[in-house]
Amino acid sequence: MFHSYDAAVGWIHSLLNHGMKPGLERMEWMLDQLGNPERRLKTIHVGGTNGKGSTVTYLRTVLEESGYEVGTFTSPYIETFTERISLNGQPISEEDLIKLCNQVQPLVEVAAASPLGSPTEFEVITVIALLYFGTISYPDLVVMEVGLGGRLDSTNVIHPLVSVITNVGYDHTHILGSDIQQVAFEKAGIIKSGVALITTAEKEGVLALLEQTTRTQKTKIYRMNNEFKVSHISSTNEGERFTFESPYRTIEDLSIGMKGDHQVKNASAALMTLEYLRVFYGLHIEEDMIKIGLARAAWPGRFEKLKSHPDVVVDGAHNPEGVESLAQTLRTHYPDTNIHAVFSALGDKDIESMLQPLYPLIRSITFTTFDFPRAISARALFDRSTASDKSYEENWHKAIQSACESAEENDLVLITGSLYFVSEIRNYLKN
Repeated sequence: MFHSYDAAVGWIHSLLNHGMKPGLERMEWMLDQLGNPERRLKTIHVGGTNGKGSTVTYLRTVLEESGYEVGTFTSPYIETFTERISLNGQPISEEDLIKLCNQVQPLVEVAAASPLGSPTEFEVITVIALLYFGTISYPDLVVMEVGLGGRLDSTNVIHPLVSVITNVGYDHTHILGSDIQQVAFEKAGIIKSGVALITTAEKEGVLALLEQTTRTQKTKIYRMNNEFKVSHISSTNEGERFTFESPYRTIEDLSIGMKGDHQVKNASAALMTLEYLRVFYGLHIEEDMIKIGLARAAWPGRFEKLKSHPDVVVDGAHNPEGVESLAQTLRTHYPDTNIHAVFSALGDKDIESMLQPLYPLIRSITFTTFDFPRAISARALFDRSTASDKSYEENWHKAIQSACESAEENDLVLITGSLYFVSEIRNYLKN
């Protein structure tokens, strides 16, 4: 029995070492024991390699502006553990988390002693989220973000109103494989019979696989640049402006505060999803609600400016596609700027191929590390990189301080890499 928040979260984290065990059998068994709370929910399932969190945020803010209560399940967390399970952007209360941990823990122990094996940390968090939404908070809609892959991800127990796959690229290759077709196959595993798919995927082979899967599942696919389109008007200091076209209506002069062409694509995925729900499920979503909701959407740790003179920006670009998007955003919003990067990553990443898009844009890069089980040392990162002006500092406090002190007033200090790293640095800089 847990009596404190720290004890409950400590128990959840202790499950991490049980590792990953493919299959949904443990999830299905636990949910069955709990009365299948997921069956009471109207859900939107969001998968893909990058952009899931931003897409979830755009969906949430527009739906909130439209008068709906919205539950969200996201990962990883940036500020507090409880933010992963939120209602209208407000994290689950510590009291509710303790209550639900006490409800789930006996089932975990029974499963661990059976052929099912011990549920993983992520499986337990997913069950707690579904219980919270299905038995305590009762939101109108729940937006569920896929944790890893899709086909065997613990969130794939839901039967959503609509599915979204933002894009498909290389990440978690040690689990999903290094073949893009295999990665796409895993992502496409969230596509279900009769459930429409919205996608901003652009790679030809990936799109072909998604199209084939939707045909097999006898459902409709809405593809960016086909069934819906987005026209990027301009980039400003405040963000991006664009026009959105769908089979159902065109909405002109939309604005988002999150910067980068990739964020325009993420917003278009959210907009097509909302249009589908409006037309086929009768959701009341007016054009002005869309404009207000999009404009106020913010997602911490994604090209987020924390300080000025010099500007300090944090961005959780943790895979090749993420770094490519970051590089494009830098070219648009910080042309002709001296950029001093501070970078840290986990040991399972191909550091050199990941950083290649940044090299032509940065003046210097400092490698560092942080306190996390899979984090790699600053020296090891330094040795893997072919950057011309590079250094390393094992203490990230010193690395950031040095970068800020050496930067001129109009320079940019860019702190990037692992989302876990960005989360730690962001909290430090803000507090």
